Amino acid sequence: MKKRYALVTGGAGFIGSHTADALAKKGYKVKILDNLSPPVHTGRWPNYVLQKGFELIRGDVREKKMWEKALRGASCVYHLAAYQDQRLDFSTFFTTNTVSTALLYETIVERRFPVKKVVLASSQFVYGDGVYRCAHSESMFYPELRALIELKRKKWDILCPHGRPARSIPFREDQDVMPTNSYGLSKQALENCAMRLGKTYGIPTTAFRYSIVQGPRQSPRNLYSGALRIFVSQALAKVPITVYEDGMQTRDFVNIRDVVRANLLALTNRKTDFGIFNVGGGSAYRVLDFAKLVKKITASPSPIAIGAFRRTDTRHAVSDISKLKRLGWRPQHASAEAIRDYVRWFTEEGFDKRVDRRGLTALKKGIA
Repeated sequence: MKKRYALVTGGAGFIGSHTADALAKKGYKVKILDNLSPPVHTGRWPNYVLQKGFELIRGDVREKKMWEKALRGASCVYHLAAYQDQRLDFSTFFTTNTVSTALLYETIVERRFPVKKVVLASSQFVYGDGVYRCAHSESMFYPELRALIELKRKKWDILCPHGRPARSIPFREDQDVMPTNSYGLSKQALENCAMRLGKTYGIPTTAFRYSIVQGPRQSPRNLYSGALRIFVSQALAKVPITVYEDGMQTRDFVNIRDVVRANLLALTNRKTDFGIFNVGGGSAYRVLDFAKLVKKITASPSPIAIGAFRRTDTRHAVSDISKLKRLGWRPQHASAEAIRDYVRWFTEEGFDKRVDRRGLTALKKGIA
């Protein structure tokens, strides 16, 4: 039987490496394209991708020549490489996330590579603050970014036009998207680019809007985002666990195992072709409660510190996953399981014993 090849960009990373493992178990010969750039990586291939039979290609998805090399022989592509977090180099989000996607399709079409499926990592961030329901009239509205002066006054809630706290509605794929930061904007552009080019040139394409994905292999070297890795790092370092705003904001956490199952579903179910799907945990967590759960599982003496904020954070971010559930997928693994798995991996890798001075300073300041 002819060997099937799958290309995973960002395959040395968190979601990418788990997806590569799952594809290998399904009989695919896996190629991984990754630039191994810091702070997520150290410039070397991590142990969890070594000696598994993967073809490891070090290169940048912003370079067409790397796409030409990596795409040879591939029947499917998981484009998971991304530049993320909330940094001020706005253009880098677009060159890495959006332009790379255009290069992917450009190379497939130009070189006539027989790619049968492209799966892209989008994000819940495309929704911004999403849709809210007015407490007074029950009408729906899309809020603008919260005013800086209100955040400085610790006025966290999004108010309806009548000045009352409004109710957040879970994100649906058919609603308008209004990203609040460069990462979300680049992912929105990525989706538009991929769906249009995919349909035009007959390349079946699926975009997954992941919620906050949790589990082992999330790099603790990147201290600037991710509630799980930040809270666990802080808890094990015995420094304050920093929770933004009042901790009452809600988030949607999804286990990496469930994300991988969704990724594989895209290969076998043609109903995912040219579709955009939320991939979430199916329930809302208050961030303060999540921090308390991390503190309990790690048995940490760290206090929980609240009150700081980030300008472009959303107040509530929870996805409606009913569209993907109609295709037979549903989350099967709880957040507590992901926390335990991550703590186990974190300590087995020795990260709890080598938080560097720069990292510890960042943790104490709550840069997360």
